[in-house]
Amino acid sequence: MPKVYIEDQVFEKKNYTSEALPKGEYENCRFVNCSFANSELSENIFLECEFEECDLSLAKLNFTAFRDVLFKSCKMLGLGFQDCNQLLLSVQFENCQLKLASFYKLKLKGTKFRNCNLQEVDFSETDLSGSILDDCDLSRTVFEYTNIEKADLRSSFNYLINPEINKVKKAKFSLSGVAGLLSQFDIEIE
Repeated sequence: MPKVYIEDQVFEKKNYTSEALPKGEYENCRFVNCSFANSELSENIFLECEFEECDLSLAKLNFTAFRDVLFKSCKMLGLGFQDCNQLLLSVQFENCQLKLASFYKLKLKGTKFRNCNLQEVDFSETDLSGSILDDCDLSRTVFEYTNIEKADLRSSFNYLINPEINKVKKAKFSLSGVAGLLSQFDIEIE
């Protein structure tokens, strides 16, 4: 089946759970209030697109390309971003539910996560250097061998980050969040 090329279109209130989005390249498109839950998004290319109030939970992302893509107020539970095409991967998230997502070994330098639920997300071996995690819930999120140098986590909360196994140089934390950096030492902070 030939792949489609679509640009400058708005897709509103579409349900792609039973019939998949046609495979192809989508440039400067907006997807508003669409459902992609459990759908097949593999091998699609999204360039300068925006997903707003969409449900992408458990969508398959094998070799999916996200280049300059913004996700706003989306439900994105259990997504495996590590399966995406990593060439020029560039995403931003605002007000999203990203619980149980995986960004394992991805290069996400300078990525912005604003007001997101990042509970139980896997950032193992991820490069988050220079990223902004603004007002994000990081409860049970995994940071193992993660690069968060120069990242800004000052307004985020519930994180546990071991500075002995993660790169944290020049990262920004709030005074109230410092306990999340010292938890492995089994000390009491009052």
